[in-house]
Amino acid sequence: MSDQAATPPAPRRGRPGYDQETVLRRAIDLFNRQGYDGTSMGDLAKELGLTKSAIYHHVPSKEHLLSAALDEALDSLSTAVDGAAASAPGTSAYARLRTVVQESVEILVQHLPAVTLLLRVHGNSEIELAALKRRRAIDEKLSALVQAAVDEGALRADIPPDLISRLLFGMVNSLVEWYRPGGPVDADMLAASIVALAFDGLSLHQP
Repeated sequence: MSDQAATPPAPRRGRPGYDQETVLRRAIDLFNRQGYDGTSMGDLAKELGLTKSAIYHHVPSKEHLLSAALDEALDSLSTAVDGAAASAPGTSAYARLRTVVQESVEILVQHLPAVTLLLRVHGNSEIELAALKRRRAIDEKLSALVQAAVDEGALRADIPPDLISRLLFGMVNSLVEWYRPGGPVDADMLAASIVALAFDGLSLHQP
């Protein structure tokens, strides 16, 4: 036997390790860049540095990732809206509406990629249709909250409440087109500015 120490074998190159959360984040980013329908599991595998067969050791399907992403956005928004509806007795609808607008902005910033994906689905699959159904339910609750604020005399009554709701939350949703975290406007300033603009207006003087 040789006195010279045996050279240890070179380590085998293993499969990169990813947890479920990391895979989901990368998948959402890829869906937003290429479109969900235009992204394959092979594309995601390449993005992660995996083989096409190895990706299935991390996630069962592309549909599973889409469902998880849409649930992330919808669960957060539902919690905010339901929380406004369940506010302490005596809290005005107007105050609850202001709160839910502010929280919606904060949620959008916190979950920007997932909300972006939600706003781009078109109902091309059962998962997307289910997400759109949940989104309509949220919209109906928001419209009801606007109506309650109108009924208590806190909001103007010459604009239909459902139109107010669409315009108000359309402004919030438009943030996905231009807002980027890390820019000069942080989430708190953004939320406060949208609430001030929506409820207090821009003019310092009444006409």
